Formats: sequence, structure tokens, C-alpha cells
Amino acid sequence: MGNPSSDITVRRATSDDAPTLAAFACAMADETEDKQLDSATVQRGVAGLFDHPQYGFYIVAETAGKIVGSMMITYEWTDWRDGVIWWMQSVYVAPDYRRRGVYRQLHQFIRDMAMQDVQVRGIRLYVERDNILAQKTYQAQAMTETSYKLYEEMFDAPGS
Repeated sequence: MGNPSSDITVRRATSDDAPTLAAFACAMADETEDKQLDSATVQRGVAGLFDHPQYGFYIVAETAGKIVGSMMITYEWTDWRDGVIWWMQSVYVAPDYRRRGVYRQLHQFIRDMAMQDVQVRGIRLYVERDNILAQKTYQAQAMTETSYKLYEEMFDAPGS
């Protein structure tokens, strides 16, 4: 088959891609954290990013018209660097397309976009501590582990 990733193209997602993006988000949570997300909430969440592009955007990888991978980018302002950090989130590659260069192409697409934007100071992501395969994948793309730990306090959505 030659280069397995040669038939993959990456593009910015559109709202027409929302059902697939929501399905991928649910699958990723199930696979990586054994969490079953509420599908309707995730669908609203995906649509919400298209409605509020000031928060970020999605990209998708596809082959033969089929979406096989996706990534969400959200923005963080950094006063230390007077610019924006892009957070790579909701990274997902369909099981049949893993280990075929799909993530590498998603990553490179975002890296190239970020480096062309004078406001972007870097790209970041977080990964489950036990997801060793993903960590190795990110390291292979020249990403380095930071010294930070992540803390959070989550709130239910109004009306939940």
C-alpha cells in the first residue's frame, strides 16, 4: 500500500462534521477513561464550539471522504508570553486507522498553523497518566513532558 498516511488529508472541520466529532468524543472518553458521556450534552458541546469560534476550532483527518481522526483546539491567553497557547484536546483516531500516521498528520497540521500565527506561543495537551502509548506518540512529535500537575474543580452545567 506504500505510505499508509499518503491517502489522509487534514482540514478544518465544519458544523457538518459535528455528529462525527461528538461520536469520537464519546468513544475517546470510553476508551481512555472508561467514562460514558451523555451524548446529547456532547452534541451540544461540539455545536457550541462552532457557535463560539472565539473559544477554538476542530480539525479532521479523512480518507476517501470518511473522517478517521479529529482534534479540538482551544485557546489560552498567556500573560507570561503575551500571546496564545493552543490546547490540543479531544484527540481521536478511529481504531482501524491507528498506527498509520493519522495523529502525526493532525499534529503537523496544527503545528504548521500555529507557527504561522504570530499570536501563538506554543501548543499543549494533557494525557491520562496511564496512557503510555499516547505519551510515546506525543514524544515522537517532539513534545516534552512539563513539570506541571493539573488540578481542577468541575461544575455541573446549569439545569443539569
